[in-house]
Amino acid sequence: MQRRLAPVWRTRQPVAVNSPNDFDRAFSDITRAHVDALLLRAGVMLIAGRSRIVDSARRNKLPGIYALGEFVDAGGLMSCSPNVADNFRRAAGYMDKILKGAKPADLPVAQSNKFELVINKKTANALGITIPPLLLQRADRVIE
Repeated sequence: MQRRLAPVWRTRQPVAVNSPNDFDRAFSDITRAHVDALLLRAGVMLIAGRSRIVDSARRNKLPGIYALGEFVDAGGLMSCSPNVADNFRRAAGYMDKILKGAKPADLPVAQSNKFELVINKKTANALGITIPPLLLQRADRVIE
């Protein structure tokens, strides 16, 4: 039986992970709490452990929305994140202004304005989740 992504969210259950040694305990806590899905933010430690995190999520049949497309490339369900290439292009523009004499404190604060939706259809199928066709059409990248 296929599951559909539900638009209704229950309560959040934050789980602290302070080192890679905490991954197993975190997934144990998540499993005991009968969590329905993961929402994982970015962080250097989490990015470095993405394969381990995605594998644990898959073993526990947990769909996840991740902060970066690299998690989806590693087998995660989906991500919605700033477009990294666009951010680097914009950073280059800032560096150009600074090297030409602009004071960094005088430059406006920039936020990402291009976001990228990546969906792993293969993972969705393995989890028994049906991704709505409209969401697949809107995705910037779909991993078959």
